[in-house]
Amino acid sequence: MAVIELTNANFDEVVGSSDVPVLVDFWAPWCGPCRMLSPVVEEVAEEAEGFKVGKVNVEEFEDMAMKFGISNIPCLILFKEGKEAARSLGFIKKEQVLEFAKS
Repeated sequence: MAVIELTNANFDEVVGSSDVPVLVDFWAPWCGPCRMLSPVVEEVAEEAEGFKVGKVNVEEFEDMAMKFGISNIPCLILFKEGKEAARSLGFIKKEQVLEFAKS
């Protein structure tokens, strides 16, 4: 499944009412580590089984970044039943992202 671009308009629908966990990558285009993590997140999304993968551009959706207390990026948050279940800061390898998504 492809990465879902999350916005204010679709976040609650995609994340809040999901029947499977949702891994969300909070990122910005100017962030070097974010650009390194992006292809990893894309690969994970293609291989995802039992969870969905979304991305939030914190430049475009600052209010969402504030809502979730994002102060460092890249930041991966795993949502279960619409609530934050786990958080990972900084670049991590694909195997670590997969392990995190299944935590």
